[in-house]
Amino acid sequence: MSLNTFGHLFRVTTWGESHGPALGATVDGCPPGIEVDAEAIQVWLDRRKPGQNKYTTQRREADEVEILSGVFEGQTTGTPIQLMIRNTDQRSKDYGEIAEKFRPGHADITYWQKYGIRDYRGGGRSSARETAARVAAGGVARAALSALAPQMKVTAYMVQMGERGIDRSRFDLDEVGRNPFWVPDAAAAEDWAGYLDALRKEGNSVGAMIELAVSGAPAGLGAPIYGKIDTDLAAAMMSINAVKGVEIGEGMAAAALKGDENADEITMGPDGPVFHSNHSGGVLGGISTGQDIVLRFAVKPTSSILTPRRTITKDGADAEIVTKGRHDPCVGIRAVPVAEAMAACVMLDHLLLNRGQVGEGLRGRIGPA
Repeated sequence: MSLNTFGHLFRVTTWGESHGPALGATVDGCPPGIEVDAEAIQVWLDRRKPGQNKYTTQRREADEVEILSGVFEGQTTGTPIQLMIRNTDQRSKDYGEIAEKFRPGHADITYWQKYGIRDYRGGGRSSARETAARVAAGGVARAALSALAPQMKVTAYMVQMGERGIDRSRFDLDEVGRNPFWVPDAAAAEDWAGYLDALRKEGNSVGAMIELAVSGAPAGLGAPIYGKIDTDLAAAMMSINAVKGVEIGEGMAAAALKGDENADEITMGPDGPVFHSNHSGGVLGGISTGQDIVLRFAVKPTSSILTPRRTITKDGADAEIVTKGRHDPCVGIRAVPVAEAMAACVMLDHLLLNRGQVGEGLRGRIGPA
């Protein structure tokens, strides 16, 4: 069991390594007749690709996607879609010094302990480079969602870098695309620029918090117990490199609330139930309520830094290591488009699952017949 596949009906298998000739994704279960081409997918890859500014790794990759199968005359055929992205700017020599050492904070040591072999060139499958394949698959999912649920929107943004958070009173989604941090707060973006630049110059890194909202999701997606939509969303976020925690709605803060503070009151409106708050994050009992689905996840600081750190070699000898190469001072920045891609895949998957089980619409009517 290699466990490189996620999804139930809409299934994505990623393949390839950071310093191999290419990486990509095989997408199976996409409905036929969805309009999509390489250009439509490329839009999303361009948001994730490295080297766009001084705040991300300076590895220069075009991240140009090639569609090898599953699309004919601009439409999906219902057969597996093979997506490939060629690696063009590998510098494997940067990693020669760590072939016998384990980088603290990296998966080097666990990969070696589990498999007895590891690709030390950039981390192989454990590299964040793998997420390019997910973003390509997410482009296919977004195309399908645009056709099947055009009202649904998936939006992620950074809300914290290190100890510095946004001011919610200045929250402006239009600001997200205007700064290199995907942050909905212009003043925070300005502050973070100087903060991260100083960390970058000293060879250090910092963690981040990303928030993701799915608006326009219909009520009824998900299933009790093992098919919860929040379970799959949380698993999707946790599968992203460097993510160490996920919360839905109030999340961990719910532990400090009383019942009358946390329960979202409901009244009947002209078009159906109206929730007067969203502490649940748009999910109750694993099933979407029709409100915005809101989650947050924490990304740890990039482990590849220039500060010398203690480690050991494969022979068990004590050693010291400095990680060279080109790395993100805050990997949370490029996690934003990856999170959107993963959420798009999960939402499409659950939309298809729901249609297969209960058909179109909702079975339980509320209000007079």
